[in-house]
Amino acid sequence: MPGLGTIINVAAIVTAGLLGVGAGRLLNERMQEGLAKAAGACVLFIGIAGALQGMLSVSGGVLVSGMSLYIVVSIVAGTLIGEAIDIDALVRRFGEWLKRKTGSAKDRTFVDAFVTASVTVCVGAMAVVGAVEDGMAGDISILCTKAILDFVIILVMTCSLGRGCAFSAIPVGIFQGSITALAVLIRPFMTDPAMAGLSMVGSILIFCVGVNLVWDTKLRVANMLPAIIVAPLLTFLPIVW
Repeated sequence: MPGLGTIINVAAIVTAGLLGVGAGRLLNERMQEGLAKAAGACVLFIGIAGALQGMLSVSGGVLVSGMSLYIVVSIVAGTLIGEAIDIDALVRRFGEWLKRKTGSAKDRTFVDAFVTASVTVCVGAMAVVGAVEDGMAGDISILCTKAILDFVIILVMTCSLGRGCAFSAIPVGIFQGSITALAVLIRPFMTDPAMAGLSMVGSILIFCVGVNLVWDTKLRVANMLPAIIVAPLLTFLPIVW
């Protein structure tokens, strides 16, 4: 059944959020802060590993780096689009609406938790490739693997940041569900170079999420999200990056 992978992914996030809320109540403020920093450090290294995988290669027995111009153009162009639309403000307004509707008006961290968790679990090649494979071939293996990873990430984030993380299941369902529905149209654009570019740039955005978690530096990562659309499109230009 097309969409089953996304349903499993959403269920994993909701379950992790519920467990995280219960576990978080057992932790004092100092422990929650420490857990948030630890989660941030893990997210940083997940982002670094993904980015370096795309940037580094072996040539003549020597490790060389590349794709710097490609990364700069992708992220700068994507951020310009995101800032013009102000995606961060749109997501935060949706988070504020959820906050009111779920009776979380007194939860000061709800919106930040929602935005942080949503960006973390939505960005990445696994979400796109998995949703396409689900829609085209009914293969949910990639999304099931992502569901396990998201379960762990959201469980830890909910313990430290709060219940807002659990509601990241909503954008995941919308994002991956839309890709699954449009899989036939999207599949021709999912070439190997396009997926490599999306994965690399997506990993850099995940790194930015980690920066916010560890140092409380408010990078508007949501406004950088169009970069994951720009990156695959750039691979179709006749340019050697």
